[in-house]
Amino acid sequence: MAGKGKGFRLFSNLIMVILTVGALMPFILLITSSITSEAVITKYGYSFIPREIDFTAYRYLLLSGGKILKAYGMTIIVAGIGTTLNIFMTMAFGYLLSKKDLPGRNAISFFIFFTMLFSGGMIPGYIVWSQVMHVSDTIFGLICPNLMMSAFNIILMRTYFTTNVPLELCEAAEMDSCTQVGILFHIYIPLSKPMISTLALFAALAYWNDWINGLYYLVRNKELYTIQNVLNTMQNNVQFLKDYATSGMAEFSSAIPSLGVRMAIAVISIIPIMIVYPFFQKSFVRGIVIGGVKG
Repeated sequence: MAGKGKGFRLFSNLIMVILTVGALMPFILLITSSITSEAVITKYGYSFIPREIDFTAYRYLLLSGGKILKAYGMTIIVAGIGTTLNIFMTMAFGYLLSKKDLPGRNAISFFIFFTMLFSGGMIPGYIVWSQVMHVSDTIFGLICPNLMMSAFNIILMRTYFTTNVPLELCEAAEMDSCTQVGILFHIYIPLSKPMISTLALFAALAYWNDWINGLYYLVRNKELYTIQNVLNTMQNNVQFLKDYATSGMAEFSSAIPSLGVRMAIAVISIIPIMIVYPFFQKSFVRGIVIGGVKG
């Protein structure tokens, strides 16, 4: 029996090693491609081992180092404010919908669920946010549209509150004259940290990777561009130079690292996420497991 158990562990470890290597391979290819010369990529394609190391793509990005650092700062501000508002609204709605004696609870739940299936569309949404809410060329144009609240997250939070917070604690708190806000902050939130951390990570990733809001709602105020918008603009500029270079610029345009820049942009975009994720991994895994078992 001991031999069989040891063999199973060896086999399981081998499978996990293979899966880990498979997960790391795209990142390795991404990094090696970003430090490979444009001519080598064009001639031989992408490779895990660079034939010729060239940092031209990163030098091109460093020319706009001040702009990139400013965009990083704007992205952190937007992601921080947006994630905070997202989690606050999700917790508030989830808490209210977890109350079975809430008047109109089923109707509210239906309307929230309805938005997961149907929406007004991109054009009506743009008209509402730009002409009614007037968020164009403001930081609110990066925070409010599409990302500030998710119906799916509200349902997840409501389910978590319903199944993982003992009702007896709430009744005891009410007997001690605790308000509903006090119950939320002193009972529900401390008992729901894994799910809150998980949803916060989802919201932060959505804000970090978003470039659609900047494209739609930042028409004149380019100073509010986030890192994704700046990198997308830089990539488009490189592609423009490649596509519209004159005959006299043919040699110059062939040296522009358009392929390498794309990879370098991807590397710069994911580095902060790779640094932050390990700190949330424990809560993230726990929240997913609890939600999957009891949700």
